[in-house]
Amino acid sequence: MGSLSTYLDWLRRDTPTRWWHDSADPAELDLALDRGACGATTNPVLVAAAMARAPAAWTDARTSVDDDRLSADSRAEARVEIAVTSAARRLLPTFERSGGQDGFVCAQVNPARAGDRHEMLAMARRFHAWAPNIAVKLPATAAGLDVLEACVAEGITVTATVSFTVAQALAIAERHRCGSMRARRDDLTPGRSFAVLMVGRLDDYLREVAQDSGLPVEEADIRQAGLAVAKRAYALYRERGYAATLLVAALRGSYHLTELAGADLVMSIHPTYQAPFVSEDLARQERIDVAVPETTIDQLNRLPDFVRAYEPDGMTASEFITYGLTQRTLAQFSESWKALGAR
Repeated sequence: MGSLSTYLDWLRRDTPTRWWHDSADPAELDLALDRGACGATTNPVLVAAAMARAPAAWTDARTSVDDDRLSADSRAEARVEIAVTSAARRLLPTFERSGGQDGFVCAQVNPARAGDRHEMLAMARRFHAWAPNIAVKLPATAAGLDVLEACVAEGITVTATVSFTVAQALAIAERHRCGSMRARRDDLTPGRSFAVLMVGRLDDYLREVAQDSGLPVEEADIRQAGLAVAKRAYALYRERGYAATLLVAALRGSYHLTELAGADLVMSIHPTYQAPFVSEDLARQERIDVAVPETTIDQLNRLPDFVRAYEPDGMTASEFITYGLTQRTLAQFSESWKALGAR
């Protein structure tokens, strides 16, 4: 590992905060593991990007889908399997050393099926069988939450994604709690649950909403919207004793990590944002309990979409799929899934 001198070294050594690598590229994952990553996230966008960037490295991804009888969805799933199992092999030693506490890699179900309980559960069971350290990624929609509970009850570890709000984070934890109770009644070990908060995507979305509505919300306040949601969700997780783990993703700068440092959660860091944590002299401070200023919350509350994201009862489960940012993200993921399924 080299000398313990970087911010990521300090984070791993002296705080409860852990971090996962946010990419499907094998070379990038190898570098991240050397930097102390203990897991990996993938999604259709990341898998498609990795395969497009270095096609020669993914010969199996092409030859395995040459069968003309395969549907586009089957080809996409086959390519996801290749990328995910490649990462799973690299992370298996971490998984085994930690007794199954670390070393997971995420595998996302078809995002176009975000309302299809039957199909998502079938995919989750298939993905779970790929490797012992798979965390099946499900959307934090009403249907996805039903499947999440069923998976946890069967002992399948899951990651709930396409999630941006306190209400979604709480719903994920509650359904994980219910699934865990069902598993124990059946003498099974419950699956773990990671609850994603895509903080940077929330900032991006609210910036556009503010511009479109003509509301003069300052950029300095917009940049703290995702942090405010993450800090509030984390406080409620501690207060309520949830066993689910928050997974903060979609960073837009080093501040998204430094302001959450010290929390018992996972940060998902794309290679684009890893460099400052190994090359810059960032202050080693645990800042999870430093509140976002009330003046900033007051400004952000001028945006109804922030209120929906920030308040614990800002949305019901049936409304999660109707949130504008949910629809935008599912559409992006679905387009990449289609690209993966192309001949």
